Amino acid sequence: MEYIDTHAHLYLKQFEKDVNDVVDRALKQGVKHLLLPNIDVESVQPMMKLAEKFSGTCLPMMALHPTSVNRYYQQDLEKIKKHLFSNTYIAVGETGIDLYWDKTFLKEQTYSFEQHLQWSVELNLPVVIHSRKSLPQIFDVINTSFKQESIKGVFHCFPGDITQAEKAIEKGFFIGIGGVVTYKNSEMSKLVKELPLKHIVLETDSPYLPPVPYRGKRNESAYIKHVAAKIAEIKNITIEEVASVTTGNAKMIFNID
Repeated sequence: MEYIDTHAHLYLKQFEKDVNDVVDRALKQGVKHLLLPNIDVESVQPMMKLAEKFSGTCLPMMALHPTSVNRYYQQDLEKIKKHLFSNTYIAVGETGIDLYWDKTFLKEQTYSFEQHLQWSVELNLPVVIHSRKSLPQIFDVINTSFKQESIKGVFHCFPGDITQAEKAIEKGFFIGIGGVVTYKNSEMSKLVKELPLKHIVLETDSPYLPPVPYRGKRNESAYIKHVAAKIAEIKNITIEEVASVTTGNAKMIFNID
């Protein structure tokens, strides 16, 4: 079986002592590609170092994470744009709006998100969207400012229901499903039951949101098989089918050979 982890922060300090082993374990579990979303200006260098070390396996994205948007966001955006337009990246990500922790910079986050969407249009790259507690605001930006634009990508760790998922799919997006789907009474598991497999991609969000039975521990890309197994259980299909279809979806949206 072949998997693609479409969202893993393997360049963070949680992996600095054993990242080689982490990548090796993922490869042994059939995870052929690990997609690396950027967080801020400081994370660019470690991310690119990892992408260079595991060239062809670890594939980098570029963006300013919404929780990294602060009073200095304009200068950070300029630096991120320079990186994005001067190197090769698999996607614009991760960007979006996050209203879970703090709403102080909602206006700035919205502007940043709009800029990232525009860059994705200009570069014809998929965009990876972070939408924690902000789906209405995300859809408002897409429907207002980019109604006529052809945009595509992934809603990472999708927080909504089937009606909201269908809105995202209608706009050209896939739905990112990770470890949360394995949690007891998870709303994501209800979504997966109704959501056609052809619209799903797998992700871990490592080191965060580990699947059962690793909840409470550091997440890593090798654990993506537990996400696939849970989806197979929910939909009463084989894990082989989950792996095949979701990997095909990821290859299509991220233009991976």
